Amino acid sequence: MVNHEEMASNEPSAKVEEKKTSVNAQVEAGVSDFDWDAYAEESVYSSSELKNFEEMYDQTLSTIGDSEVVEGTVIAMNKREVVINIGFKSEGVISLNEFRYNPDLKIGDTVEVYVENQEDKKGQLVLSHKKARALRSWDRVNAALEKDEIIKGYIKCRTKGGMIVDVFGIEAFLPGSQIDVKPIRDYDMYVGKTMEFKVVKINQEYKNVVVSHKALIEAELEQQKKDIIAKLEKGQVLEGTVKNITSYGVFIDLGGVDGLIHITDLSWGRVTHPEEIVQLDQKLNVVILDFDDAKKRIALGLKQLTSHPWDSLDQNLKVGDVVKGKVVVLADYGAFVEIAPGVEGLIHVSEMSWSQHLRSAQEFLKVGDVVEAQILTLDREERKMSLGMKQLKADPWEKIEEKYPVSSRHNAKVRNFTNFGVFVEIEEGVDGLIHISDLSWTKKIKHPAEFTTVGADIDVVVLEIDKENRRLSLGHKQLEENPWDVFETIFSVDSVHEGTIIDIFDKGAVVALPYGVEGFVTPKHLVKEDGSQAKVEEKLEFKVIEFNKAAKRIILSHSRIFEDVKKTEEKADKKAKATATSNTQKAVKKLKANLEKTTLGDITDLAALKSELEENQRKEDSASE
Repeated sequence: MVNHEEMASNEPSAKVEEKKTSVNAQVEAGVSDFDWDAYAEESVYSSSELKNFEEMYDQTLSTIGDSEVVEGTVIAMNKREVVINIGFKSEGVISLNEFRYNPDLKIGDTVEVYVENQEDKKGQLVLSHKKARALRSWDRVNAALEKDEIIKGYIKCRTKGGMIVDVFGIEAFLPGSQIDVKPIRDYDMYVGKTMEFKVVKINQEYKNVVVSHKALIEAELEQQKKDIIAKLEKGQVLEGTVKNITSYGVFIDLGGVDGLIHITDLSWGRVTHPEEIVQLDQKLNVVILDFDDAKKRIALGLKQLTSHPWDSLDQNLKVGDVVKGKVVVLADYGAFVEIAPGVEGLIHVSEMSWSQHLRSAQEFLKVGDVVEAQILTLDREERKMSLGMKQLKADPWEKIEEKYPVSSRHNAKVRNFTNFGVFVEIEEGVDGLIHISDLSWTKKIKHPAEFTTVGADIDVVVLEIDKENRRLSLGHKQLEENPWDVFETIFSVDSVHEGTIIDIFDKGAVVALPYGVEGFVTPKHLVKEDGSQAKVEEKLEFKVIEFNKAAKRIILSHSRIFEDVKKTEEKADKKAKATATSNTQKAVKKLKANLEKTTLGDITDLAALKSELEENQRKEDSASE
């Protein structure tokens, strides 16, 4: 540290030394009345000259006060500190950390400093560059925005969505999208760096500042972009760098202009994701396929730089040949099989099996399967090919009568239901229908789901073969004898059987009879002898009033049982009355005949006989009543 008050005057050294010796001698001699004015008068300088020197010295010192911001010059610096001269009687020392935003600081640079203290306890001038920047930072930031100036900032750390930048001592926000024109993958590499920025936004209310480094690059790139766009032509091949990879394509940087290679233009073969073909920052040759009028959207191609695989397809390949390939795409309607890189054929679901049953391709194949198939169609101009798998297997319908003759029994799997029956599959490609009426001899089935389930096994018998339509008519109940031949003898008309009412509805009731047979009773035939109506789950005796073997129908009646008994009794009474009446008439007739033959003497006897007959008649009438 240099103290300017200790600077020597311009007196010649000899005279100074002489005066010092004289003064010292007098002091040592104990001269108490030393005349300092006389001593001064003996100086080589006059009083006016001394005064002039004093004024000149005062002018070399700056007039500063505490808490002021002044400019200083860097006169020395090391790894930790910077020495600043502000023209005061002593220099100030500032930590180099306060200048971290400016790594290019060097001796001779002018910087602003804040005077904290002109002289501390050690006589040292205390300065701060950080506080000086903070005091004037807001004005500088606003001026930078207004004048569109380029400023320097120190990136302190990462934060959500971007970085924190020290600008003039203010913490400004640098969005991740404003760091560079290309996407940033490693934000940490920027921490601790000093970069140039432009102030793009200031929130005066909340004192928020947003800066951008990208804005500096864009101006330069814009001109490059114009030059490139002006030279664009369809079919032109350019070198570019992979800038970004998405699920639908790859963005290529053509030197300030971005183009897109759609996923379908990356390779002649199937591509699941562009990452299978390219990598970030990879340099590629691409061809310009198309662009809009403003040339802002540029479509690029990579596969177009190589010949189409169909052009190199074996010329000897023809319809009927068997090829092997891998399933690359699977849809409900079929599977695309790649038989060579970029050459695919479609196996429609109808060509996967001889079955006529509607199914999806997922039931037969999955992506990645290697399959053999026969070429069904081949169009080299349209670059289309259709394949078939079932053609490599024998058609089961060719000899269907031999393998599945009428009346033969087989086991099948339930595939589907309809309201009228069950579709089953005896083997792959051989389907059949069991009509709902052929499921059971005895049960009345409203829907096949009441009888079986999809995927279940079921025994069937072949009833009819329709080779032309590739359909079998099958039966299940035919596996057993028709029990209605036996039921005809058991449930004859007027036979009485015990049954249980299992269901009652508006038109009547269903009654469960022995041997698993069901009968039907109309409402008027459900009335019991006491006049009440029969109920569900009630067990009663029923008389068969109708048996229809063809329709498998049994009509029953409960009321008929006691009604027929009553009618029988009434008929017997009528018959007895008729017999008595007939006997009386015969006796009277006989009596009249006898009267004609008798004499007067026999009249008394006849009268007594008449009285006896009349008495018998009264007794018979009373008994009848």
